[in-house]
This record gives sequence, C-alpha cells and structure tokens, in this order.
Amino acid sequence: MNEQNKQRIYESYLERTHRLGRISVVITLALLLGAPFLIGAYLQAPPDLGAFLKGFLSIGLVYFVSCVAEYLIYVPMLGAGGTYLAFITGNLINMKIPCAVTARDIVGVKSGTPENEIISTLSIAVSSLVTILVLALGVLLLIPLQPFLQSPTLQPAFDNVVPALFGAMACKYYRGNLRIAAVPLLLMALLFTLVPSLTGSTSFMIIPSGAVAIGLAWLCYRREQREQEALK
Repeated sequence: MNEQNKQRIYESYLERTHRLGRISVVITLALLLGAPFLIGAYLQAPPDLGAFLKGFLSIGLVYFVSCVAEYLIYVPMLGAGGTYLAFITGNLINMKIPCAVTARDIVGVKSGTPENEIISTLSIAVSSLVTILVLALGVLLLIPLQPFLQSPTLQPAFDNVVPALFGAMACKYYRGNLRIAAVPLLLMALLFTLVPSLTGSTSFMIIPSGAVAIGLAWLCYRREQREQEALK
C-alpha cells in the first residue's frame, strides 16, 4: 500500500472518529445535565437554579481556565480518539495520561503521528475497561474489605498514590533534560511551600510552569544555535 492510500485511510478514520466522538460527547453531556433534573422531577424537588449559578460562578472561572489548559496540553498527546475517550470517561491525570504516555514510550512512537493516534486510543480504551472492572469488583468487595482498607497502617499509602505515580513518570523526563526540568520544578515547589492554598489549583498552575519550561527550552535552543554559528 502506497503512502497516498495510507493517508486517505487515516483521514477517513479521523473523520469517523470525530463524528462518533462528537455524538458521544453530546449524549454524555445530556445524561450528566439531565440526571439532576429528572431525579428532581421524580422526587418533586427540582434543583435550585439560583444556588446552582451562584456556586458555579464561584468556581467555574477557575475550572474554565484549567479546562482550556488541559485541552491544549493533552490533545496533542492523546490524538482524536484518545481525547474523546479520555475526556468522556474522566480521570485523565491519575489514569488516562500515564497509561497513554507509558504505552507510547513502550512502542516508541511520537506525538502527532498516526501511530500515536492508534496507540493512545487503544491504551485509553483498555484503561477505561480495566477501571470499570476494578470499580465493579470494588463495589462487590467493599463491605468485606472495608476494615482492611480503613486500616490506619494503609492510610499513608493511599494518600501518596498520585505523587508516587507522577514522581516515577517525571523521573524519566527529568533525566532527559535536567536543565529545563529543574527550574520549573524548584519554582513550583517553592511556590507551593510558600502558598499552600495553591495545592488545590494544580491544573491552573500548569500554565505558568509550562511557560517557564518553554521559555527555558527556547533559550537553550537559541544558545545552541549561536554556538553552532560560532563554530562555522
């Protein structure tokens, strides 16, 4: 099969993926937004829209910024199919992103390629199915395992699952270019130490830390260019 046929097949795949993804997003939004109203109508206790809007405005602006940042950062990593699956099923930071990045690194593909599109979609789909299976088992075994899970001995482990997960992932990328990674890491660690309240806005803080990393990468690139020009 020549490259032209491969490109045509890939474009057809993307077109179908976007069509199914948009339909799935609309259905998901309708179910999420319609459930409270249906339950309220059934119980004759409709939601208080005034209270809802007041609560939404108090936190909606913060989450709006983080949603835009996550969209701009994660879509190039996940591709079309992976993005629809991840944003519909949720739990991106804790589950979907690490799974997709790990699968991509194992296979050895790059972001923005058709291979990455396929690998990300498959890895996130498998992750979603495994999550559903684990949740189903958790519900069935919740009562028998409740004394074990609530043990004070295990509580520190549950509190550090996310830091351990992302610490292990970050170590690989930090070793790849420690000069660029160290400054944002130290800057954010210092900022969170001085202003502990920011720990609840980690998604929002991706923007300034990412800007610092991009700026450092650009400075390093410019310096390498000047060094190469000096050697000519």
